[in-house]
Amino acid sequence: MTTPIKRRELFSSLAGIGASPAAPQVCNGADLIPNVALRTHEGKEVRFYEDLVKGRQVLINMMYAHCEGFCPAITSRLVEIHQALAPRMGRDLFMYSITLKPHEDDPAALKSFARMHGALLPGWTFLTGDAYDIETLRFALFRHNHVKFDLDPDSHTGKLRIINDAINRWTHVAPLASKMTVLQHISWADPPKSFEQQFQDNLKLQAEIDKEHQLYGYRKIV
Repeated sequence: MTTPIKRRELFSSLAGIGASPAAPQVCNGADLIPNVALRTHEGKEVRFYEDLVKGRQVLINMMYAHCEGFCPAITSRLVEIHQALAPRMGRDLFMYSITLKPHEDDPAALKSFARMHGALLPGWTFLTGDAYDIETLRFALFRHNHVKFDLDPDSHTGKLRIINDAINRWTHVAPLASKMTVLQHISWADPPKSFEQQFQDNLKLQAEIDKEHQLYGYRKIV
């Protein structure tokens, strides 16, 4: 039951927000992403926000090592995504796979799963930790609000959360959507390009269009 003090604090904060429409409060990653303690598949202790997400562009999914449903297929798709974005991985783009069953998945189990699926790759970290902390992350990042999803890890939804903390941009995509769709959603969280980068991209695109016109008399849509 909410205490009177908490109610007063709540109403005061709401009143403050309503009284200052010209200066809205903007939440950033530190406000939204729990800085819980986790362990990597290499056994290293990390803080989720401070060590793994702060200032970075990241891809996050939930899984567990003994999953016989979607986890292997999603991991295989993420391997494809990693290959497509290999020059960026571990540099300006990172992947995090967090177990839903930390009581089963210690670092060794996660490392074995990653090795089995060809996912021991640069910039990709598998994570475990305290069950309460992982549930906290699950709710904060994926907004699960269906009782079956909340109580049954076997029915977890397959969703890839994409966050660019540097520009406070969040999006998500179903990882078993087409490869191009997943890559497109990731690109929506990319850092803004400079005018020169946009200009060069447009030159390349125009060269492709011109080549297709020469070959086919029209632009070939693939």
